[in-house]
Amino acid sequence: MKLYIRLFWLLLTQSTRSRCELTGPVSTSLRVYPNDLDVNGHVNNGVYLTYADLARTDLMLRSGSFKPIIRNGWYPVVVAESIRFYRSLKILQRFEIETSVIGWNDRDIFLEQRYYRNNTLSAAAVIKARFLSRKGGSVAVKELLATIGFDQPAPELPGWVAEWDNSVRSMEMATSRDPGQ
Repeated sequence: MKLYIRLFWLLLTQSTRSRCELTGPVSTSLRVYPNDLDVNGHVNNGVYLTYADLARTDLMLRSGSFKPIIRNGWYPVVVAESIRFYRSLKILQRFEIETSVIGWNDRDIFLEQRYYRNNTLSAAAVIKARFLSRKGGSVAVKELLATIGFDQPAPELPGWVAEWDNSVRSMEMATSRDPGQ
């Protein structure tokens, strides 16, 4: 439920926030609420990923890509993500998530999301996402970018992201086999 309330707030207030390029960066301000905490009194690790969902939605809203994507019956899904925690976020603290698209290939878009409290890094995540069609199948990144009017070439992925993606693909191959065979 907390995601829907915050999502509704993003949608309601989008016209008051600055615009950005499709690739970002965009800074999304959030606050830690009591239901975000785990038994240790800091933000639960899974909640960070919910925050990341909201920040990626904010990027789509502020870049103007949200409406054409929805109009075409497309929706984003996370294929893989990895997060590194540095400092805890605690109750009622304000923080920002800086979201940037760092590259793409034919099927996937790679994003980096950094969580800051008082300009100090609290966590950093890398996300591999793609868009699916409600009619079935995935949407080619080339078609997605053409639909939203973005015609720049893909930047070269940083080496660490390419290595991470290779690891994700290796994991996919290793875990997709039926262990009963």
